[in-house]
Amino acid sequence: MQLDERKVKILQAIIRNYLETGEPVGSRTISKYTDLNLSSATIRNEMSDLEEMGYILQPHTSAGRIPSDKGYRLYVDTMMEERVREVDEMRELVLQKADKVDLVLKQVAKLLAANTNYAAMISSPQYHHNKVKFIQLSKVDINQIVAVVVVEGNIIKNKIIDVEEEMDDQTLLKLNILLNTNLNGLSLENINLGIITMMKEQAGIHSDVVGSVIDAVAEAIRSDEDLQIYTSGATNIFKYPELSDHEKASELINVLEEKQQLAGLVNETLANGEQNRGIQVYIGNETPVQTMKDCSVVTATYELEEGMQGTIGIIGPKRMDYDKVVSTLKQLMEQLDSLYKKT
Repeated sequence: MQLDERKVKILQAIIRNYLETGEPVGSRTISKYTDLNLSSATIRNEMSDLEEMGYILQPHTSAGRIPSDKGYRLYVDTMMEERVREVDEMRELVLQKADKVDLVLKQVAKLLAANTNYAAMISSPQYHHNKVKFIQLSKVDINQIVAVVVVEGNIIKNKIIDVEEEMDDQTLLKLNILLNTNLNGLSLENINLGIITMMKEQAGIHSDVVGSVIDAVAEAIRSDEDLQIYTSGATNIFKYPELSDHEKASELINVLEEKQQLAGLVNETLANGEQNRGIQVYIGNETPVQTMKDCSVVTATYELEEGMQGTIGIIGPKRMDYDKVVSTLKQLMEQLDSLYKKT
């Protein structure tokens, strides 16, 4: 006799219920536990078949059933196959090209929420600590020039700069050489007061132009207009009594749905990631999101290519399974990290 889908579902329900309660499981319990919509009589017949096949046992007369070693083995093998399939699905998603990155990230968030039973979030990759690639000053009219700033990721910012008097081509050339010689290859963190002071001194009467260009560089590097945050599993918080209070749950779900407050968590994770590459754990009040003070948040920084970074996060109760969460994040982070490094 072969195990059809119905028998497999009933067996899985028996095992899960027995693992939770430690008590023999009856047909009435299974009828409430599964989505098969079967009568108790039908379930009893299926359970008799499972017992005859050696997958479950009846410890004594009139008692429910418990799993046999054979039943446990099938359950574990099936579970492992499902986990392998989930990992393969995640890997296939991750291996898609950048034009489908939004879909990939949404699916990754769903898989994380399903695999951990907590809420999950993932931010779109952003260029972090971008470096200046090129600066070009050009004349617009007598009293205006335009500064074109190009940073890593080919992010371009144009800034109109007012000047008190017309600047000739020779002056613009000298300023372009000055700016590119001193700023190319630097991140905003590397452009310190000493460099700025030295450049302004060399620019002489055009020192204000240098200051305006520095402002344009800062705007280009700090631009986060395209930041997207994908979340999933918000309703999982209702599974945990300490978070299911109506007010607390509403606040958490609002944060996960509205997402603005999550930007602060993303930025802090990316900033801390320089010293602590990998996993970061925020417990209670440690999280930068005040409405998550009753939660634990575990985050990781992934990198698709040099400087292109994003944040993965798991939000759950303080009693979350940290080992499982950290292991899951590390595995996903490694897959995301290796995606573009191999292409």
